[in-house]
Parts: sequence; structure tokens; C-alpha cells
Amino acid sequence: MARILILGAGFGGLELATELSEKLGDGHEVTVIDKGDAFVFGYSKLDLMFGKRTLEQVRLPYADFVKPGVRVLRETVTAIDPEAKRVTADAGEHEADYLVIALGADYDPAATPGLAEVDSEFYSVAGAQKLSEVIPTFSAGRALIGVCGAPFKCPPAPSECALLLDDELRRRGVRDACEIAFVIPFGAPVPPSPETSAALRNEFEQRGIELITGRRIASLDPGRNVAVLDDGSEQPYDLFLGVPKHRAPDVVIESGITEDGFVPVDPSTLATEVPGVYAVGDCATAGVPKAGVFAEGAARIVAQHLLAAVAGGGDPARYLGQGTCYIEFGEGRIGSVDIDFLSGPERTGIFNPPSAEQMALKEKFGADRRARWFGR
Repeated sequence: MARILILGAGFGGLELATELSEKLGDGHEVTVIDKGDAFVFGYSKLDLMFGKRTLEQVRLPYADFVKPGVRVLRETVTAIDPEAKRVTADAGEHEADYLVIALGADYDPAATPGLAEVDSEFYSVAGAQKLSEVIPTFSAGRALIGVCGAPFKCPPAPSECALLLDDELRRRGVRDACEIAFVIPFGAPVPPSPETSAALRNEFEQRGIELITGRRIASLDPGRNVAVLDDGSEQPYDLFLGVPKHRAPDVVIESGITEDGFVPVDPSTLATEVPGVYAVGDCATAGVPKAGVFAEGAARIVAQHLLAAVAGGGDPARYLGQGTCYIEFGEGRIGSVDIDFLSGPERTGIFNPPSAEQMALKEKFGADRRARWFGR
């Protein structure tokens, strides 16, 4: 009986455990470890931030993730020994024959001087909840949405934030008293798709949202309410909404398996340099965006490799880095971009304009995963 240990219960961990359960049943030992007690879709953070949903409405408790042959442990991983495939957690040690690291990316506010003091990031659940109380009080002045480093999760999310903030201010009748600016280190809002970027630029122009590309937030001066960009220029703000710099969790970095803050993997297989150890999702460098749909696709490839190793499955497919990202355009409109990073000689992104069909597809995206993973 093979022992498969999955660290992290995000998109990658949940899909991998589900795939293994479907194919292996009780035939092998699959263990998932996560320090949290519930899963939250990334896009739900914007719903929390703008008061569209409560935390209770978006939480999916891990207690509802019940699969044959899989056990889910709520523990905090404190040490990882990749060579030995041994993991230490606050409740004890775990040994495995195969180890999959899917712990996501952590935020590093300290990497941007002043960001921790301002304390207004919207990428964590706690941050989004806090801002849900702040945004309704903002009725005049300059709002600055700023990205502090790349890569970062869900690249369209800061654009969505700008458009949804515009919606909120218009709903309250205070938009004319407010400015909105958006700083992003990329040359375009969605670099793989010129069409998507052009559509977002058009929305920003029509709504009077200032877009500053190719720059990141280098530091904040809370005393002067100024953000300093990486070229030394300054942007004033009355409300700052930040995307912190990302990196793999400390416990992953301390394992010695990372380079430049993330775990390098073979993009085709998601295998690390250590035999029997894989990494999927935001903690890994796989040449794809850091978004849940890509972690999920990577998990399916890792599942094929594990099945081939422990149950004589067929030849695993190559990871193609394909996925669809849904984008809030404001005013209840949802579009999407079909991204393909690895299947061809160049990355591509096909834009699907906002429509009722795209809204229905996004709803189905969430509903399918709630049903598949949590039986809802």
C-alpha cells in the first residue's frame, strides 16, 4: 500500500485527492494536511470585500470533503524533509512514499516597506473582510490599487477590484468626488491576451480609472499617504488597496527545495528535482499563471503520474498549462479569457466578451467544484 501525502487543500490538493480517490478507492493511503478548516474560492474574496457575500456564505468546510481512501488532517506543517519524504506538523510526524507540495503562496508584506503599517491588502480572506468595513466609509479622495511584485495570484483580480470599486462608488453617488488609479508591474492588464487587455483598458478609460503599467509599488509612506513606485515616482492616495509580494510559505523555503522564493518543477510533469516529490499550484514555478484553475489542471497530471507508479496506470499526459479565467467587468458583467501557456510555441489568450453565457459558465465553474469536492 502506497502512502501519498498532499500538503495543502486548495484547488490543487482537493483535485488531486479527488482524482486519487476515484481511481484508487481504499487501496492506498492518501492524506491531505491543511492548517485551515475551510476552502474559499479566490474570487469570493472580492465578494467579501464589496459586501456581496458573508464569510459563512463562501466557506466550504473541509469536514464536508469526504472521499474513500482519503483522510484530511487539520494540522500546521512545521518542517518538510523532501529527500526522506517526511513532514513534521504540530500534531506529529508523517512519512510518505510520494509527497505533493500544494501549500500555495504566502504574502510578504515586509518586502514592501510601509505595507504592513498601512495594512490594507485584499488578497487574503482576513484582508478582504477588513476592507469590507473600510470601503463603505470612503466617499472622497484618491483610491490607489497597487501591486507590489510579480508573480501574483489571479492576475486579473486587481483590474476587477478597480471596476468593482467604481461600481460601489457610483452606487453610493460619490464617484465624482473620488479618483481611482491602478498600478501593475505588467505592460498590460492581462499580458497573454491583447484582446482582453484592450477590453479592460477601454473600461478603465470610459470610467475614468487611471492605469499605470510596467510599475510596481516599491514602498509606502503612510505619514504622507504616498506610494513610491519602483522608478522613484510617487502616487498619492487616500485609500490604498494592495496586492502584497508573493512567495512560497516559509516551511517550503526552509526545506531547501525552492529557488527565488518558489519551487522549480518540470513544467510537463510537475516533478521536483527530488524523485517522488511534486509541487503544484501557486508555490511552484511551472511557467503558468498563479490561479486555481491551473493548479487544478496540474493536479490531474500529477494524479496520472502517481497512478502509473502505484497502480500501473497508463502513460501520463504532458501538462499543457491551459485554463479559463473569469473576469468581473463590473455592472454585473462577466467575461473570460481562455489561456494556453504550454501546448504550443507561444502562449495565447482568447477573449470571451462579457455575456450572460459567461456569467452562467462562471456560476457552473463554482457549482461543479462545490459538488465534486464537497458534495454540495
